[in-house]
Amino acid sequence: MSGTSISTPIAKDPSTKTEGSRHVYRTSKPNEDSRNLNFVLRNGLAGGVAGCAAKTIVAPLERIRILFQTSHSHFVQYSTRWDGLIQAARHIRTSYGIPALFKGHSASLVRVFPYAGINFLAYEQFRAAIITSSEKEAPWRRFLCGSMAGATSTLVTYPLELIRTRLAFETVQNNPSSWLGISRKMYFEGGGSGSFSNLYRGIAPTMLGILPYAGTSFLTHDLLRDWLRTPVLAPYTLEAPSSTKLTTVAQLSCGAVAGIVAQTVSYPIDIIRRRIQVGSVVYTKPGILKTAQGIFLERGVRGFYVGLTIGYVKMAPMVATSFYVYDRMKRFLGLIE
Repeated sequence: MSGTSISTPIAKDPSTKTEGSRHVYRTSKPNEDSRNLNFVLRNGLAGGVAGCAAKTIVAPLERIRILFQTSHSHFVQYSTRWDGLIQAARHIRTSYGIPALFKGHSASLVRVFPYAGINFLAYEQFRAAIITSSEKEAPWRRFLCGSMAGATSTLVTYPLELIRTRLAFETVQNNPSSWLGISRKMYFEGGGSGSFSNLYRGIAPTMLGILPYAGTSFLTHDLLRDWLRTPVLAPYTLEAPSSTKLTTVAQLSCGAVAGIVAQTVSYPIDIIRRRIQVGSVVYTKPGILKTAQGIFLERGVRGFYVGLTIGYVKMAPMVATSFYVYDRMKRFLGLIE
């Protein structure tokens, strides 16, 4: 990138290379760039901005989806209707105003920035450590790297995710909670002097869900990207005269499909973890099995897929935006040309 003031050498295509007609990640051990603190910080910044951009686009959908997933008494009537998304959004807008559609979003951004930054950075670092040669460029290794990256970012930022879920669940507007206020409330739930473990309520099903979700998301995205770079499709999917850079439409398509596939795989576990996260509000100390049993008795198998349509509507643009903005931010920050 010409004119940049960043002294770290620019990678022509970070952690990637082209072998014949196949585009793969660079399989050598982490080089000096990847170990450089400046490089790492810029990479994390790119991921953080990408995550915030993606979350902002779908914030209203996420708010409604959480209300559906947790069977909120004011919105359960809309969860099984074909136009439930529209009706729920109208209910929120007329009852509480447009800002209510973004309730909990500030807490979401506080969490998403470090989460996305760590997630993308960890994925590339795990790839460099695990896939040390082109012969090891196997799908299961890509899945493993994605899962490990998702688990790492989740462990670091989970309390913020729990706070965001609780804020989104609230609908009482007379005295709305701030994210600091509700974190304090959660900390002292159950009496006593408080417990830090309260901020990790639901971490078990969350970890069970993030492993297949993150692994599937990165794997699907990378496989589609490789496929779109094959000689047959390259004339339609690559920016001229580059042999590696996908067009905007191609990049967004990879992310959209990756989001849909990952959401389908992990959605039942996501339903369970949402119920557990708000358990102290509407249930009594729910565990994974007890919560799953309750969902099944309440609605049968369909109960594990409540709000999935919204999930698709949300995940396609969100994941597409995330991967796309991440790539563009890396170019802007001088990480790639």
